[in-house]
Amino acid sequence: MDDIVRAALKKWPRVPACHGWLGLDARGDWYMRDDRVQAAGPFPQVKGSRLLHQKLVEFIGRNYEADADGAWFFQNGPQRVYVELEAAPLVLGVQRIADDYRVQTHTGADVAQVKSVWLDELGRLFLDTELGFGLVRSLDMDAAADAVNEGRWAPAERPFAELPVSFGYVLSPQRSGLTRTGA
Repeated sequence: MDDIVRAALKKWPRVPACHGWLGLDARGDWYMRDDRVQAAGPFPQVKGSRLLHQKLVEFIGRNYEADADGAWFFQNGPQRVYVELEAAPLVLGVQRIADDYRVQTHTGADVAQVKSVWLDELGRLFLDTELGFGLVRSLDMDAAADAVNEGRWAPAERPFAELPVSFGYVLSPQRSGLTRTGA
């Protein structure tokens, strides 16, 4: 978390949380969802405006984490902005480098350990890592398939509906009702 964010939390410790205004899609893109977009439907059916400003995207990534209930949020100064997730809290890139595979989160963090590998009924590949649970982005499925074919990763099957409970994350903090207060 950025030092400026920590300082804001100390200065204003009781700012109400924000819900429904930020979404993370299955490609690792952030979406701003104003009142009009939220009224038009839930995420990801109605996404909103994709955030393109690189410095803002990096700031969100540095200040993105989960609460004790598994709801992921962006700490925007003193305010928690809870995130609507399309599939998982992390979106993972996989790159083959020589005889090894590099996995990186959509926020730019390097994954040191893949603990388990999961395949849902739609053929999407998920990795449980020391940084959290994530979906392998579609662009990187060739490299991920190579890891599976080489026996480095052995996916087990599980229905998508079971993944959030099994791996302790919340797809929609707004609809779950778990996060009604701030930090």
